[in-house]
Amino acid sequence: MADDSPTTLGASPTALEAPRPTSRPSMFSIVRANFSTTVVDSLRTSGRALRLLVMSLVALVEDVAALRLQWKETLYQIWFMISVTAVPAVMIAIPFGVVMAIQVGNILNQLGAQGLAGAASGLSIIAQASPIATGLLLGGAAASAIAADLGARTIREETDAMRVMGINPLNRLVVPRLLAAWIVAPMLNVLITIVAVVSAYMVASGTQGVTPGSFWLTFGAFTRPLDVWLSLAKAVIFGTIIAVIGCQRGLEAKGGSRGVADAVNATVVLSVVLIFVVNLIGAQMVTMFWPTQLG
Repeated sequence: MADDSPTTLGASPTALEAPRPTSRPSMFSIVRANFSTTVVDSLRTSGRALRLLVMSLVALVEDVAALRLQWKETLYQIWFMISVTAVPAVMIAIPFGVVMAIQVGNILNQLGAQGLAGAASGLSIIAQASPIATGLLLGGAAASAIAADLGARTIREETDAMRVMGINPLNRLVVPRLLAAWIVAPMLNVLITIVAVVSAYMVASGTQGVTPGSFWLTFGAFTRPLDVWLSLAKAVIFGTIIAVIGCQRGLEAKGGSRGVADAVNATVVLSVVLIFVVNLIGAQMVTMFWPTQLG
């Protein structure tokens, strides 16, 4: 009689054993891996952006020295940025000025210092509201357009064709957009400041009982010429940030139309985050070295 044991039937004892459960990674290891990957990728992206900025500055100096700066492309980019940000700047500046006047006016009314409405409104608009609004507009409109344009060129391999023909994309594409951002950012900052201050004046004099003379006479009580220059400097820095990020994400786009969309999305998010971070650091530095004084 044949033996019906597993060995006789041709199946090895190991094959009939229950499968051992595979070890799964713990939640801590998954979080640690994702965190380390995110940090490393962020550092690499920051390094590439800084490298692009340095190389663009070098290319700018070389183009100016060799008299081959792309003026036509620069003027076109200036006009494009103005066309997409001028009207939204006015529409944003009016609510900014109204909100500043209402908030500051309510506090000053409780303190019995309505005469300082012009000073408080001017300082808040010039030092904080105008640069931030400038950066947000440039990041939302100009930077996204830069990323979409360069991303489409990269997907269509136009940038590779330029390199094959001996044309550096930095000189032809990045430098004009960086120059345009430097020129448009201060102009946009001034426009937002003027519209916001006029809006604050109309609200203060029309609804809060502040006389026009006291508003304008106290306008410079807190605001100094240094604050105006620092506001313009922050606008230029924000313009540099949005131009570099937009160009970097556009030139690194890959994966078809989905890659262009991802580049535009990353450009807007990174621009907004960096603008607020840089503004925070700048405000702390200004408060530390040049504290506000009553004029």
